[in-house]
Formats: sequence, C-alpha cells, structure tokens
Amino acid sequence: MSSSKRRVAQSAAMIAMATLFSKFLGFLREVLIASKFGSGYETDTYFVAMTATVLIMTTIGTALKTTLIPIFSEIQERKGKNKKLDYMTNVLNVIFIITILLVIVGYFVSPFVVKILAKGFTGEQYELAIKLNRIGLPIIIFLGLSYVFSGFLESNEVFGPPAIAGIPFNLVYIVYLLTVSQKLGIIGLMVTSVIASAAQWLIQIPAAKRLGFKYSLKVDLKDRYIEKALMLTAPVLLGSAVQQINVIIDRTLASSLKEGSISALNYATRVNDMIISVFVMAITTVIFPMLSKAFTRENLKEAKDIMEEGINIILIITVPATIGIIILAEPAIKVFFERGAFDSQATSMTSSALLFYSLGLIASSLRLMLNKVFYSIQDTSTPMINGAIAVGINVALNYILIRYMAHSGLALATSISSIVTTILLFISLRKKIGSMGIKSYIICFIKTLIASIIMGLVVYGIYFKFGSLFPNKSIIELLLLILAVSVGVLIYFVLCCLLRVKEMRTLLGRLKKSRK
Repeated sequence: MSSSKRRVAQSAAMIAMATLFSKFLGFLREVLIASKFGSGYETDTYFVAMTATVLIMTTIGTALKTTLIPIFSEIQERKGKNKKLDYMTNVLNVIFIITILLVIVGYFVSPFVVKILAKGFTGEQYELAIKLNRIGLPIIIFLGLSYVFSGFLESNEVFGPPAIAGIPFNLVYIVYLLTVSQKLGIIGLMVTSVIASAAQWLIQIPAAKRLGFKYSLKVDLKDRYIEKALMLTAPVLLGSAVQQINVIIDRTLASSLKEGSISALNYATRVNDMIISVFVMAITTVIFPMLSKAFTRENLKEAKDIMEEGINIILIITVPATIGIIILAEPAIKVFFERGAFDSQATSMTSSALLFYSLGLIASSLRLMLNKVFYSIQDTSTPMINGAIAVGINVALNYILIRYMAHSGLALATSISSIVTTILLFISLRKKIGSMGIKSYIICFIKTLIASIIMGLVVYGIYFKFGSLFPNKSIIELLLLILAVSVGVLIYFVLCCLLRVKEMRTLLGRLKKSRK
C-alpha cells in the first residue's frame, strides 16, 4: 500500500473529529444567540442580512476551491513549486479584487437584495436589515481569501488548518455572546460575524507560509491558469445551482401536503446529511488532492488505488449507517427532537422521511466521491450534466410517489434519483479511465452488508427487546440508544476484521502502531 493511501484514514479521522467539534461549537453558538437575542424581530433581521451576505459567496467559494486544487497540482507537477507559489499569489490578488468589487456593488444593491429575501420587512426592520447587510459585506472578502488558502493547503495535503478553521470562527462568536452582547446588541453581533470570518482565514496563513508562500502585489489577469480556473468553476457553480433547485422543488411540493411536511423533510435531511458532512466529506477532502496529483502525473494505477481506498472506506461507513438509521430512525428522532411543540406526530413524520432518505445514503456519498474524481481530471461538465439528470428523475418521481406516500415519497424520490445517477457516473467514469476494479467494491460492499445486518439484529434486540423490560422514560430511552449504538459499532468493527475487510484491518493496524 502506498504512503498516500496509508494517510487517508488518519487524515480523514482528524478532519472528522475537527468537524464534529466545530459543529458542537456551532450548536453552542446558536443556543447562545437564541438565549441572548431570542427568536423575533432582531434575529429574523440578522439572519436575513447574513443570508444576503454569505449565500452567493459560499457557493462561488466552494466551486472555486474545487477547481483550484487540481490546478495547483498540475502547476506543481509541470512547472514546479515556485510557479505554484506565484500562481497562489496571483489568484489570491485576483480574488481579492473581485471580492472588493462585490462588496462595493453589494453596498448599493443591498436594499434590493433585502426586498427579495424578506419582502415582508418594512419600516425600521427593513432599514435595520440593510444596515446589518452592509456591515457584514466584508465577510465576502474573508470568505474568498479563506477558500483560496484552503485550496492551496489541501493541494499540498495539509488538511489541519482548513479543518479547524470553523473552531476560531465559532469561538469568536461565543466570546462575544458571553461578554458584551447585551451592551453592543445585534449590530455588535454582525461586526462579530465579520471578525469571525477573518479568524477563519487568518488561522490558515502560518501553514501557508511554512509551505513557502510569500505575499506580493503581483496581478496577471492573462495567466492561462486564471482563465482555466474561471472556465472550470462555471460548470461547478451551475451544478450547485441545479442541486438547490432540487431542494426548492421538494419543499414547494411539500408545502401542498399537510402541515409539518416541510419541517419533517428539513429535520430528516439534516440528520441524514450529518453523516455525509462529517465523515464522507472528510474522506473526499483527503482523497481529492491525492487523486489530482496522480492524474496529473498520468499514473492511472495510483489514481485507481486511491479511488478504491476512498470508495471502500465510504462503504465501510455508509452501509452500517444505513442499516442503523432504518432500525433506529424513530427512537433517535424521539430522543433528540420530541419535546415541546415537536410531538409524536412530528416524530413519526420525520422518522419516516429519514428512513427513505437513508436508502440513498450510500449512493449520494459515492456520488460525492465520484464527482471529486471527475474534478481531479478537470472534467467539471460531467457532474453538472449528471446533476441535471438527477433533478429530472427526482421531479418525475416526486409527482408519482407524492400521491401514495405524501412527504415520504419526496424523500424516496431523492434516494432513487441518487442511486440512478450514481450508477450513471460509474458508467461515465469507466468510459474515461477504463477498468476500475468494480469487483473490489462489490466484495467490500457484500462483506460490510453482512456485518451490518448482523449488527442490526443485535441493535434491534438491545433497543426493542431488552429495552421493553424498562419503563418508557426519556433518560432510559437515551441510555438504551447509546448502549445499542455502542455495542453495534463494536460488533460491526469485530465482524469486519473477521470477514477480512482490508481497509478495516489496515485501520486496526494503524491504531496498534499509534499505541507503541
């Protein structure tokens, strides 16, 4: 096994832990905002102003970072490290100029943007939203710089600073909310948002300097790699827009169903996406620059080995997660959500949606991985077209399944769409790079499925059979859920080792070495 492959699990685990901690701090941030400012006039205005500031730049920045990583790899391989550092400075300055222009334009169009996002705002609230939006506009600059730096670092397989960037971001908020928030109010909160965004960027600078980055005022708009980045970014942006359209269509159709359908889909999506955002994103983040380098060197065997490692690790995570959600969807939703206005009917609706979303969890995770493979060979058009096909399939199935399954039909349509388009991506990729060792994926899938089914039977027995011996109290249900999941994870891990799942045994070997 190559040194690159040996780093995958370790780096992915580090990113996953950093993401989990960051999400915990983000949750604490939201709790403190609710505690200090409540849920009403000021917070509504703040969140609208933040949406107007962040929404477009986040989409553009993510697309930019996706295209920069393979370009950085190509430059280093073909032109050398110094040319890569020159390009880093150039692209940083170009993005800085573009974001400055966006801030200037944003200042003048702020009233129109607020009108679009919150047409119900009038009078003082409308004026406050404009004021907050204008105060927060520098966030665009810091987000742009942050995405460039994280792309540069990850192309060098330095994942720590980008992974922990969310931690100082949230800590800045928490410090403000625990100290002077009552004195400085909602205006201070927006200023804090700007400072937090700056912290997210600044924490990445020392690591970039250690890699040789030195800032200069160089700007070369005729650099062919700048043009290439802009050309590759456009299809990624369109693909992201297509996915947003998919979500909007689902929510629009759900609005015609009984009350609570949109919320059920929203909560179910958040739970399902947690696995993808924490674990699968961690794997693809590590794999992406490795793939880019291998394809740039035209080392097809190394690229396929890295891809095999990534896909099989995703299977190891998502197969048991799917079985676990199918069995524990309703008790998990009940334990974590059912209180106050969230009643038993809301639990039933949300858990039903979660169950049907989970059926596409493996496919949607693999699709994310396959998109990265296409991006690493600088093909951004195929994922965009695939995304458009996904929307078409989803919309067609929505209108069929919603008649028989209500909001759950919308969730099932999304899952079926993910499965079909993932298969199509595999077919397209095989045409581009030839044989991909599908046999290895199938063997890994079968082994993890066997282990997951046995794990599922044990989890079911612990929670529903053993649990029936105890009274139905919230704390008992929480402890049973923790026990069932903990035992399930242990059994799954042991079974994967016994079934000789290569990646799991490799992980166990690394754990043993780390203790020595």
